[in-house]
Amino acid sequence: MATSTLRKVTMAVLAPAMALGATVGLASAPASAAVWSSCAQYGNTSLNGYTLYSNIWGSGAGAQCIWANSGTNWGVNANHPNTGGIKSYPNAKKVINKSITSLGSLSSSYNVSVPSSGAYNTSYDIWDTNYKYEIMLWVNKTGAVGPLGTSQGNVTLGGSTWTVYKGNNGSNDVFSFVRTSNSTSGTVNVLPILKWIKDTKGWFGNVTIGDLQFGFEITSSSGGLDFVVNSENVSSS
Repeated sequence: MATSTLRKVTMAVLAPAMALGATVGLASAPASAAVWSSCAQYGNTSLNGYTLYSNIWGSGAGAQCIWANSGTNWGVNANHPNTGGIKSYPNAKKVINKSITSLGSLSSSYNVSVPSSGAYNTSYDIWDTNYKYEIMLWVNKTGAVGPLGTSQGNVTLGGSTWTVYKGNNGSNDVFSFVRTSNSTSGTVNVLPILKWIKDTKGWFGNVTIGDLQFGFEITSSSGGLDFVVNSENVSSS
């Protein structure tokens, strides 16, 4: 289940690169040489306009290493135990810093390779600049995972049909859009989703969109599983 994802944002930015005991270093980086890799709990770097975070933030986490050939081609090997609760959200972040009404367009394409076992979702995590509102777009999910909040029904927006959930984690409102069928590649037109929340539902006003993250929210990956972003692109105007 989703928990305080504000924590995963702030910890990735503010926390030092601490080791998770001796376990963090046990995950393996890719066999081919990447331009960057890290097994640190909060390992991060910036590549061609994207900021990569390993972001092992949940309790009881195991080993995880992140690698990147670029900001849009990266992956993790993670070995998190099947104990429930989100362990990590490795992701690539693009900063938008535009209000909804000033955006002419906001979209993203993705192509991922994900395991058939474990418990995780592949998702966009979108924040306003005050970290008061969080919009999650789940493009696929596997295992015993589910969004925070209560179902608001289905809606077709941005090129996909989603089941919408509305909740609050104690720190911020969370609006989760869970794709009704799993996808490992595609394009999401994000702006109509934001406008639907603002104009149709009135759940927030003309907020400024800050961070747009894309990655894997991992609950369990026992034995060591690979999650790969083959390609990704975020474009806005």
